[in-house]
Amino acid sequence: MEAAWNAGIVVVVAAGNGGRDNSQGTNGYGTILSPGIDPYVITVGAMKTMGTVNRFDDRIASYSSKGPTGYDHFVKPDLVAPGNRIVSVLGKDGSLCKTFPVIQVKNNYYKVLGDNKDTPDYMQLSGTSMATPVVSGAAALLIQKDPTMTPDQVKARLMRTASKSFPQTSTAVDPSTGISYTSQYDIFTVGAGYVDIFAALTDINKSSGSAKSPIAIFDSTTKTVSLLYGQGVVWGSGVVWGSGVVWGSNAFVSGSGVVWGSGVVWGSGSTLGTGVVWGSGVVWGSSLPAGELLAIAVNGEE
Repeated sequence: MEAAWNAGIVVVVAAGNGGRDNSQGTNGYGTILSPGIDPYVITVGAMKTMGTVNRFDDRIASYSSKGPTGYDHFVKPDLVAPGNRIVSVLGKDGSLCKTFPVIQVKNNYYKVLGDNKDTPDYMQLSGTSMATPVVSGAAALLIQKDPTMTPDQVKARLMRTASKSFPQTSTAVDPSTGISYTSQYDIFTVGAGYVDIFAALTDINKSSGSAKSPIAIFDSTTKTVSLLYGQGVVWGSGVVWGSGVVWGSNAFVSGSGVVWGSGVVWGSGSTLGTGVVWGSGVVWGSSLPAGELLAIAVNGEE
């Protein structure tokens, strides 16, 4: 992934669909899959369009994997995009619909006088792998408009211009099991926000530094999480590309460098409680010595 990135290729990857995984007691946090764990690439989570044309009622898909990444704790995903119940063309010789006929779209989905029979032309799928091509298309449009843009500039532009208007929480109910899942719209769930292609195309700012995803550092004494940026990284520099602009002011406590303070999002008085993300040995476990962890963050090593 990094070889492609360094060669000038924008790499966009799916975050994974582990957002409902509570097997480690993290409510789906720390479930970003490889290669989405790489700090260079654009890692994409999935949103639900709710069947409407505007974005105001859109909600995060409860299955969309959440950060931080394991061991090195990079902030992921970087963006979210529509990825639930996405309709696209059906390959006539493909085996997917033969194996799972339920994904075929009905004729009346796109025909005014269509019947309720399955169409041979379209299918419907959900997942972060459906959201990823949306961001790939946005990247292609940016490069088409300005072929001089580097992968880092494309990533920075998409993240900076992403919509950051979200509710605090939303709840989804699995119709097959009746189980409800509550999602928190934090930096590890929606990243820098909901991709806004129009805003990205009309923006004229170009970054000059690296757009590597920052690392989240947990202070066990104060129970706060802050972001660590490497040298030459665009997020921490200046007003235009300041970290609060990229991730949104709601991601930081009182405008400081702290992502969350004790009791703000993950405090003992919150819905999820302190043990969810930084429970010992789960996401914030002591797998790496602190010094080694900081070296990884600064040097960008795997």
